Amino acid sequence: MAKTRTRGLRATYSRVVPGASGRVLVVDDNKVIRQLIKVNLELEGFEVVTANDGAECLDVVHRVRPDAITLDVVMPRLDGFGAAAQLRADPRTRHVPVAIVSACTQHEVEAGIAAGVDAFLAKPFEPAELVRVVRRLVERKDRRERKGAPAGRGA
Repeated sequence: MAKTRTRGLRATYSRVVPGASGRVLVVDDNKVIRQLIKVNLELEGFEVVTANDGAECLDVVHRVRPDAITLDVVMPRLDGFGAAAQLRADPRTRHVPVAIVSACTQHEVEAGIAAGVDAFLAKPFEPAELVRVVRRLVERKDRRERKGAPAGRGA
């Protein structure tokens, strides 16, 4: 039996932005969520690199040198709070903007603030809101770098 397409081909967004808008490291243990975030950011011109958990994030972050990082909270090996805290403790990554993409309970928000997180996006999220949050973080980093100051928390 042949597969049939029940919906027409439709892009999530009506346009693809030419040229990279910045590099984003997307960290989530759920492959479907990782891919959803990746596709939506790429459609808006971002270069996206992915990692499966916080430990892999810390392994690749220096090679990738992202302009922003999105982190899930609940992941194996190293959760999002632990990864954020270690990113803030490292002088090389201290100023990279970090957004938590999770259920965003009050406890998660408080723990994220304590770990130095810059933004929060609640799951389930609207793709347009994801793009707005990431774009804001990348633009803030760019502004700070143009002024000669590092980007990151408190910007």
